Amino acid sequence: MYLILLPILFPILSGAILLIFFRTSLKGNEKAKRKTLVIISGSLLVITALLTITALLTAKESFTLFYLTETLPITFAIDATGTLFSLLAVIVMLCAGFFSFAYMKHEDHESRYYGYYLLVFGVLNALCFAGNLITFYLFFELLTLSSMPLVLHNGSKEAVMAGLKYLFYSLCGAYAALFGIYFIYRNSTTLTFTAGGVLNPSTVAEHGSFLLLVAFVMILGFGVKAGMFPMHAWLPTAHPVAPAPASAVLSAVIVKAGVLAIIRIVYYIFGANFLRGSWMQTAWICLTLITIFMGSMLAYREPVLKKRLAYSTVSQLSYILFGLAVMNDTSLTGGLLHVLAHGFIKAVLFLCAGAIIYTTGKTRVDELRGIGKEMPLTIWCYTIVSLGLIGIPPTGGFISKWYLATGSLKSGLPILDVLGPVILLVSALLTAGYLLPVTIQGFFPGADYDYGKLEKQEPSKLMTVPILIMTVLSVLIGLFPNLITDYLTAIVSAVL
Repeated sequence: MYLILLPILFPILSGAILLIFFRTSLKGNEKAKRKTLVIISGSLLVITALLTITALLTAKESFTLFYLTETLPITFAIDATGTLFSLLAVIVMLCAGFFSFAYMKHEDHESRYYGYYLLVFGVLNALCFAGNLITFYLFFELLTLSSMPLVLHNGSKEAVMAGLKYLFYSLCGAYAALFGIYFIYRNSTTLTFTAGGVLNPSTVAEHGSFLLLVAFVMILGFGVKAGMFPMHAWLPTAHPVAPAPASAVLSAVIVKAGVLAIIRIVYYIFGANFLRGSWMQTAWICLTLITIFMGSMLAYREPVLKKRLAYSTVSQLSYILFGLAVMNDTSLTGGLLHVLAHGFIKAVLFLCAGAIIYTTGKTRVDELRGIGKEMPLTIWCYTIVSLGLIGIPPTGGFISKWYLATGSLKSGLPILDVLGPVILLVSALLTAGYLLPVTIQGFFPGADYDYGKLEKQEPSKLMTVPILIMTVLSVLIGLFPNLITDYLTAIVSAVL
């Protein structure tokens, strides 16, 4: 029963120990001290991953750690939805973590970075394993506090302001969600996550209109972390200033905490049957479609590579939210599948951007002419996952977007059932427009390109192997989708 606590407490305590005992930057015998730090951090990261997998396989019972009040327990339990998000977190955190061991050589305060990285890993596990709404909210707030130091890591004025913006937006969103929790507590049978919802039928009949407003406010609040319009502005500010592996984790995993929160609220607290067909559903779908188009357009116009990828995250996360908002089996399957596809793809894109920055120092798209000749392996991985994000078969991105489009068409929602696929297609074209120029100019720089200056400079295996692993995973999702969709069917059938 205590196994469920180990992947939560171990990385949190390990990260705290790193922060306490490696407080200063590496000086003196720098090489030996850094090697020790990397070995310790890598070992702690691997142990955390093994503990997480063990808990997912063996921890079958819920566990209550303590009570905030007599009726508010801090409880952990593992279900199919939490397992999906936890597996994504384990893979991305491992790959980005090992990438960090090479990338962070040119950054100060490495021990601080690895300490907070482990803290984030533990808090993410706690979110995935949260058994009720109050436990989830507690660790949702802790995720903001523990991940903010990753954003402002380099200490520049731009990074500090981005970190503060991230903090302000996230806290505002969390307090909006807390507003809703008060009313749910008064009008539900329990705060424990229960497939289909927990609202009292008598309360729904009497105060249904007000509860719809509460649900909408909570979706807006948790949607801040997921970068949903109109509270999306923190994301393109925070991602570019963070170290590349931290940006990969932010984009692939941390923002998914907002997605997981909305899944828990919609399908495990309010219930899809209560929300389906309401004004709240229509308003939510409209916001997701606005975000999809707006994020793609802003990414298309952005010249800085990491910021371009950040705007892309804004758009792609709302693909997931769109699937959740349509609320039928096909769209929900597509949304959950896109959680995995986007997670691996966007982690690879940010790590490729980090490899380019680390190796060449180039940050703008217009500086990357000929980069495919210099870093062919990195840019090939970038190209493959870019095709996935566009939605080209046989990648996972194609399968998830197929489910999303067909789910929208079968929804029967006036205008929105057709508008959804149209926006998805327009966004796919814009995605090709902002991702593929790096590939085209990188591999085909033109006859006037100075090939005499060409120098092969692939990064170390600590960088390329994590990129390769997640690139392969993004393709395997598309080649063998039934292995995942069969698992997702169990989740979908339980909550609808």
